Amino acid sequence: MGEALSVVVWSKQGCHYCEEVKQYLKEKEIAYQTVDVTNHDDRRDILEIKYGVRHVPIIEIGRGSVYESVTEIGIPHLEKVLKRVQ
Repeated sequence: MGEALSVVVWSKQGCHYCEEVKQYLKEKEIAYQTVDVTNHDDRRDILEIKYGVRHVPIIEIGRGSVYESVTEIGIPHLEKVLKRVQ
């Protein structure tokens, strides 16, 4: 059997788009971990280094050592990547 799907949602408190992503994943019964960037500029620095952005949500999806990131806002972008990796 293949590696388990790993999903990480970078988010902040009070972010409507972040909550939308988390709700979508819950509805699809996709387990995820959250990295909260609220009051943590060092975590935003990581996003800037990795993806050239400081905004959230950023979703990292993958299996094993192969990951794709969703840096664009909107469920359709998330769905595209999920279809490729599931």
